[in-house]
Formats: sequence, C-alpha cells, structure tokens
Amino acid sequence: MQPREFLDFLHRLEALKCNTRHSWTSTGRHETVAAHSWRLAMMALLLEGELPGVNLDKVLRMCLIHDLGEAVTGDIPSFEKDGSDEDREAQAVAGLLSTLPQPLSGELTALFAEMDALETPEAQVYKALDKLEAVIQHNEAPLDTWIPLERELNRTYATPECAPFPFLRAVRQAALEDTDAKLAGETLLQE
Repeated sequence: MQPREFLDFLHRLEALKCNTRHSWTSTGRHETVAAHSWRLAMMALLLEGELPGVNLDKVLRMCLIHDLGEAVTGDIPSFEKDGSDEDREAQAVAGLLSTLPQPLSGELTALFAEMDALETPEAQVYKALDKLEAVIQHNEAPLDTWIPLERELNRTYATPECAPFPFLRAVRQAALEDTDAKLAGETLLQE
C-alpha cells in the first residue's frame, strides 16, 4: 500500500467518527459509529478464554470493519433497515474496499462475505456482540432517549444470537437484568 492510499482510505473512514447512531451515551450525546465499533472490538478482545474454538482475532477484525459502509451511508437503526438499505451499504463497502490494494482488498471482501453468511462461529460471535453492544449502550443511556418500542426490544434483542455461546448467553442475561432494573426504576418514579 502506498502512503497516499493509506491516508486517503483513513480520510474516508473519518466519517465514522462524525456519523451518529440511534443510540445515546450515558452523558446524553449521540453515540458515533466509530465509538460503537471501538467498544465492539474491545468486547471481542475481552473474550479471550471464554469461547473455546472461536478465532477471536478474526472476530476482532470483523468487529473493526463491520460498519465501514456507514462512512458512506450513515447509520440506519436495525428496526428501520430494509433490503434496499442493506444493498446500499453493501455497495458502499465494495466501493471502499475496491480502493485498497490486493491482497488486502480481497481479504476484507472475503471477511465481509463470511460475516454476511453467518455460517462460521466467528461470524456468529461478531453478530451477537454487535447486537449485544447496542443493548448495553441502551442500558447506559438515559431512559428518556429510548423510543417506545425499545422498552421491549432491549429485553429481547441479541438473545437468539447469544444463545449458542454460554458466556455470551450469561452476559445477555445480565444485560436483561440491567434493562429490567432500569425499567422498574422508571415505574417506581411514576408511582
């Protein structure tokens, strides 16, 4: 890779620091796509020893690149995303990756294909973490930033994806307890 190619690619990805997600932080500001991806990568890093047989280095790479397309498309919450949005994001990823030299472009393209297929344990763990991170972030955000459907969504989101992995299933259960406590606190305040 040439230095200019390296810098040009990073400049395009800078939008991930600027593009916000539907989620809010505990301090009451919109979360950025880059912040979500960073914590997702940290989640993968912290799983060392918890998921025998899963290549966590590959999961970490998936977590780092999973939202690259949002540098072009911006974020669309999962409960609003449709097939045309997914197609646009896939085209954005392909366009970004095409600017990289081989073999890196091909390796990352193959990694995205593996992520989309969700057939390997690594892709399944990445997807579980992606959804689980959103649940955790919502639990940290002020409740007045939640839209009505999130009161139930935060109780169920990521549950099927975490189920095959005992540690992730336990983390999901703990996150559900946090959601229930947050919602119970809201109920107590209303009484």
